[in-house]
Amino acid sequence: MDTATAVARDAQASIDMESAVDALDAVTTEGAQHHLDPKQTLHKPADHNISHSWLSRFIAPSTLESFANNWHLGNYVIDRKTGEKSWESMSIYVRLGMHLLYYGSEQERLLESKKTQDALKQQSIKMGKEYDSPESVAHIQPFINSFGLQESMQEMVESDPKKYKTFNEFFAREIKQSARPIDEPQNELLASSPADCRLTAYDTIDMATKYWIKGSGFTIGRLLNNKDIAQQFDGGAIVIARLAPQDYHRWHAPVSGTVEQVYDIPGAYFTVNPQAINEPGMMDVFCENKRSVMMVKRTGTGTSIAIIAVGAMLVGSIEYVNGVEKAGSDIQRGQCLGKFLYGGSTVIVLYPRGELKIDEDIARNSTEQKCETLVKVGWRVGAKPT
Repeated sequence: MDTATAVARDAQASIDMESAVDALDAVTTEGAQHHLDPKQTLHKPADHNISHSWLSRFIAPSTLESFANNWHLGNYVIDRKTGEKSWESMSIYVRLGMHLLYYGSEQERLLESKKTQDALKQQSIKMGKEYDSPESVAHIQPFINSFGLQESMQEMVESDPKKYKTFNEFFAREIKQSARPIDEPQNELLASSPADCRLTAYDTIDMATKYWIKGSGFTIGRLLNNKDIAQQFDGGAIVIARLAPQDYHRWHAPVSGTVEQVYDIPGAYFTVNPQAINEPGMMDVFCENKRSVMMVKRTGTGTSIAIIAVGAMLVGSIEYVNGVEKAGSDIQRGQCLGKFLYGGSTVIVLYPRGELKIDEDIARNSTEQKCETLVKVGWRVGAKPT
């Protein structure tokens, strides 16, 4: 590529990035109109003609067409109970996040990457303020109606939507313990899902990078921001639990044990949609995003596991509950550990070699199908081989 062509390409990429930033700002501003159906604003399906028409007000048609050709505008998930595979469309705000992630990866220049990260951070702060405001309660009922959450509200400690003081308080609502009983409660070798989520899991981290995590530069050392701790997980298993915005947004202990330490890692606010995780050459969002690591010494086996809460696009904060983050705290499998405020999020759990064998159906979905599995808190995902 000659110099003139490279300069023109970079100039167009910068224009496209700024256009995507403007579009994201516009869609979050629409999302702050709390009385509106969220599926007409932030969660408008990205593969809908109306979304394409709206985006064309900001982004060049050729850029939109290229994006649609290169990436799916959604992904399939498999219901563990029924085995049915269904399509989940990418929300318009996630599509814009993919545009910004692409520019941050493609440019490979500190300035452009910083522009992208700053834009996403500012939008996350903006939505956090909007959903912490008393006026945001007007968004609760439209959100419930849009995502069909009426029945699930009966599982919550506070089932009356009118009792929540802000949308974020509702978003991080607490569930009744009885609503998520753990499988095989007496089995200390079993590991549970940490969240109501779309889950992938692999017996080895090498398998995860073969089938799922394609981002450039992913290593356990970078994920944990600690090479010494990372060595404990050489050849070990990995569970990836992705929470969509409509999911119950707290995470729970996958095993019983004692908290050894908790440390936070500052980072960006990129989308954690599967399209971002599965695309070769993209910057690795798990290692770039804001996250918090909890190390737990497992009851029954005495080995340490890592529970990593990963923030994502428009996530306001990652918060532990009831003091569980204190070193020496005893936790029980299925116990609530923390909550995410608004946005999609991910919880990753790492197990040392030989500590976890993934259940056959989840392993098959994650490898042969290359597909997430819908599971809930407390459901088993595997067990230590005996």
